[in-house]
Amino acid sequence: METQKFNYDNNIVRAFLYATIVFGLVGFLLGLSAALMLFYPELPEFLFGTDDTTIQSLRSGNIQGLINTQGAMGFGRIRMLHTSAVIFAFVCNSFFCGAYYSMQRLLKTRMYSDTLSWLHFWTWQLMIVAVVITFLMGINTSKEYAEHEWPIDIMITVSWVIFGINMFGTIAKRRVRHLYVAIWFYIATWIAVAMLHIFNNLEVPLSFTSWKSYSVYAGVKDALVQWWYGHNAVAFVLTTPVLGLMYYFMPKAAQRPVFSYKLSIIHFWSLIFVYLWAGPHHLQYTALPAWAQAVGTGFSIMLIAPSWGGMLNGLLTLRGAWDKVRENPILKFFVVAITCYGMATFEGPLLATKSLNKIGHYTDWVIGHVHLGALGWNGFMAFGVVYYLVPIMWRTPLWSKKLANWHFWLGTLGIIFYAVPMYISGFTQGLMWKQFNPDGTLMYKNWLDTVTAIIPYFKMRFLGGILYLSGAILMVVNVIRTVRSGSFQKEVPAEAPALAEIGSSRKEGEGVHLWLERTPKLLSILAFITVAIGGLIEIVPTLSLKQSVPTITAVKPYTPLELEGRDLYVREGCNSCHSQMIRPFRDEIVRFEGKNGQYSKAGEFIYDRPFLWGSKRTGPDLHREGGRNPDSWHFKHMYNPRITSAGSIMPRFPWLITNKLDRTQMVDKMKLMKNAFDVPYSKAEIDSANQWADNQSKGIVKRIYSEANDLKDQMEKEKATKGTSYVPLEQREIVAMIAYLQRLGTDIKTTQIQTASAE
Repeated sequence: METQKFNYDNNIVRAFLYATIVFGLVGFLLGLSAALMLFYPELPEFLFGTDDTTIQSLRSGNIQGLINTQGAMGFGRIRMLHTSAVIFAFVCNSFFCGAYYSMQRLLKTRMYSDTLSWLHFWTWQLMIVAVVITFLMGINTSKEYAEHEWPIDIMITVSWVIFGINMFGTIAKRRVRHLYVAIWFYIATWIAVAMLHIFNNLEVPLSFTSWKSYSVYAGVKDALVQWWYGHNAVAFVLTTPVLGLMYYFMPKAAQRPVFSYKLSIIHFWSLIFVYLWAGPHHLQYTALPAWAQAVGTGFSIMLIAPSWGGMLNGLLTLRGAWDKVRENPILKFFVVAITCYGMATFEGPLLATKSLNKIGHYTDWVIGHVHLGALGWNGFMAFGVVYYLVPIMWRTPLWSKKLANWHFWLGTLGIIFYAVPMYISGFTQGLMWKQFNPDGTLMYKNWLDTVTAIIPYFKMRFLGGILYLSGAILMVVNVIRTVRSGSFQKEVPAEAPALAEIGSSRKEGEGVHLWLERTPKLLSILAFITVAIGGLIEIVPTLSLKQSVPTITAVKPYTPLELEGRDLYVREGCNSCHSQMIRPFRDEIVRFEGKNGQYSKAGEFIYDRPFLWGSKRTGPDLHREGGRNPDSWHFKHMYNPRITSAGSIMPRFPWLITNKLDRTQMVDKMKLMKNAFDVPYSKAEIDSANQWADNQSKGIVKRIYSEANDLKDQMEKEKATKGTSYVPLEQREIVAMIAYLQRLGTDIKTTQIQTASAE
């Protein structure tokens, strides 16, 4: 058969490689900033100005600089920007880099379309820039790992479809009959991410000229769909594509074949089947139906088998080649990455069990667990791929193997100094929250006692982040010097015989999986069915059965002002530190509502779009916040939390107090809630929305002034100073925020206590 000559495209690989390195540094810096603010919450004040004379500042005596930032450096926004930068910018770019390189060589063909390759690259990078801008502005949905608003969701979809067309087009014109295991994982990744992204991000825009949207799901249903997405974003963005890279780059770096072809088959199909069922384990002991929690736990335990099957397949590929690990920094990165993958995928199912979940959930234990995977598995795999590709594409040895080894050891120490303190911190939190005195009172009644106890571990975590970032900076130096000393090869000549047509039907004596490997359409269809089953069985009944969310007649829709306050809460990323879910534990009921309190009920969240149950408690739960503190306390707490709560690590929100509340879309929000989601607002309520909000605002301000004469005097002085430019307190954002916080958990009152055991 005639041999065909063609060229591999290294240019697109180089573009994604540079993006990986740049956004990796950005993501690490953002994470380091967030880590610093957890023990030095005054960082924004230091940078932009403060009126607190006890704090050193670059602009002491003037808080206007901080107000002018409008919260761009607030912890809530930086935290979501960090997670999005690491997931979508760093990990995804590293996957695209490795996939564009490996697919061409595994399929013996150039990518289907150079134009599509570059469209994919630029649309993805444009999306990332849009995320940075909108998050810093407070434009977000608050849904974890999916905080992007609807225009950016559309951008992600378009870019992902472009990538899919290019990938499947390349597979269609391949010169290799059977698809290698890495390609299976790329296909499953594309299918699952498309499904997860679309269904989780179904939302109704306020208007097509507005960034604001509301989830089509509410409360419990939104929580289930979100964590079906959130858990499987970990599965199909942070795991399966990186496993595909492992199956290509590990054997290449070790110059050994994959340990077991049969284990690869079992690993692939069992992993993509089981993963989609495990999402509800993020919602143990919440208002989610018990059957869904149980299913999530069961399948989470099952995940150990396929995950460890993949880990063993990767590590055993090095059989007979372990001597190379001593000399080759690339293999060092890959070995630790796969080891971290194995550790994280063993720990995850353990955390899904109810006995450990009740201690670990909402604590830093989960943060340590996530970062063991992110820093160890994702980060080290990406670093290994970079070190593998740069010498090959620039046709020169790595500038400094010693520097690469330094990067490896700094990164490894960084992981240890990050994860171990977070584990200790998490255990400390989880156990302190639950301690009772012999007389039945909470041992650590003041939440700040549990916060100040873990500050040393936050500082150790910060040190780990510095070590990890330092290693990444060494990599940048090494890459720059290697690139300068080499000669980049844009077009790589290759040749292979054309693929003969033999038909898609199965041949006599041909193994079933061998047949699937040469019929990409059938393999893709079966992969789609495999990943869709779990979601269908868990989500469809919950969304369709009204009984899954019992109605509570006392629960009423939010007032217009409370709706605006809730949007401000989302804007500032408050759910990054506060949960709104009191679980059925004695300690949580006593701590958050008192001995005659009640845990959170599913029916209380029917008007919450999106749900705000949170996944971390740096501050206390807020679901029963309404009425616990006076309005003036909230005012002072938002201005400076350390005034009301000495030792608090909560950031300041002074712009809420100076900003005039934008109520131009308030009526439109109510109309949307009524027309799109059947929220029972009457026509009279909608027509009188502004008067309704005015009356509620006046009541809050009246209470503030009666409770705190100093605030009344402060406002009168401001009025005298500003004259006609003075904005009455009734019209400011802080009043809407207070209205929302004072509403939380006030719809139901009961004297009965019901708790759940670990069984």
